[in-house]
Amino acid sequence: MTTTRGGHPSEDHVPDLSPFSSPAPLGAGAPPESSGGSGGTAEAGNSVSAADGGRPGRRLSTMMVAGLAALGLGIAVGTLPVPYVIESPGPTYNTLGDSQGHPVINVSGHETYPAAGSLDLTTVYVDGGPTGSVSILNAFSAWLDNSKAVYPEELIYPTGTTKQEAQEQSAVAMATSQENAVASALNELKIPFGQQAQAAGLSKDSASAGKIQQGDVLKSINGKDITSLAVIQDELAAGKGAPVSVTVERDGQPVTLKVTPKDNGQGRFILGVMLKYLFSFPFQVQISLDKVGGPSAGLMFSLGIIDTVTPGDLTGGKHIAGTGTISPDGAVGPIGGIGQKMRGARSSGASLFLAPAGNCDEVAGHIPDGLQVVRVENLAEARHAVELAGSGQDTSALPACTGK
Repeated sequence: MTTTRGGHPSEDHVPDLSPFSSPAPLGAGAPPESSGGSGGTAEAGNSVSAADGGRPGRRLSTMMVAGLAALGLGIAVGTLPVPYVIESPGPTYNTLGDSQGHPVINVSGHETYPAAGSLDLTTVYVDGGPTGSVSILNAFSAWLDNSKAVYPEELIYPTGTTKQEAQEQSAVAMATSQENAVASALNELKIPFGQQAQAAGLSKDSASAGKIQQGDVLKSINGKDITSLAVIQDELAAGKGAPVSVTVERDGQPVTLKVTPKDNGQGRFILGVMLKYLFSFPFQVQISLDKVGGPSAGLMFSLGIIDTVTPGDLTGGKHIAGTGTISPDGAVGPIGGIGQKMRGARSSGASLFLAPAGNCDEVAGHIPDGLQVVRVENLAEARHAVELAGSGQDTSALPACTGK
């Protein structure tokens, strides 16, 4: 998750480009000395005495001007923007608590239960990128700070991304993570709900171009009902590039299409369709959290929902934090800023941290003192870890990140 500082969604950018004035240039020299004799002939004694008395002042002036010029140049260079992004620890939010006077998770239409512990989602501050700039001094200072990370801008934002695009992408990712969190929590609790996959768009050179259209609802593939993305992936993998029969619902009518999958260059066959899920839940879950965007709070939202709608206290009053994206079927995905999130979690008082398995290489060797990090691949593993900690049992045998 990325958080807002200074009124800029997902980033904190305070431009550091104050203008400065260079010192006035040194004059051509001292005023001409007046001659002490007649007939235009200067007296040698007077001439030498005047010159000796003037040099120290001119030298001092020259040194002062040079020093001011060097200082001005240093300031100018130090405030020049550079194409880097700085990540630093952000605040944590208890998904079982309140934010700005409102419950982070509010459930209506289903019985809820109070919880005494904390299931914190973690965030990072992001400086730089489309909404602002990072100076050379900022980047160098962050590079020397173990609590921060510095990355080339293109690793975080695609080239050409505008401020509006970055904000919209962050908001969409947050909304999607919330829906996925509800779906994954209900799946984990075996509570049935409606789910459909809709074509949100086609990738470049899509295998489905001219066949599947944006807005189509995918109903079946080779006669198998599409209840999750895994059904599509399994059928394409089994076919090894052979044409598949896809039935979609278009304008309320079924349409059956033949599509030949394409190899994505990594040994996987794909339809080239970007999907979004349409859910129909049996009760309403509203998640309220201002000035926070991105997809990485999905796992902690899922755990918060589970604790809210089930009897007892999942955490046993413990302070637990974590991060990770979540899919409707409960798979936990990697995120950015894991090092900063662990630091933020420990600073807020957490003693147990849930980390995506996909981030383990970044976790190993960077765990703050006093924080146990548990490696999780799915929601079921994360729930088990929280329940074990909450019951007061020994958690030392839980999976850990050991790196490569």
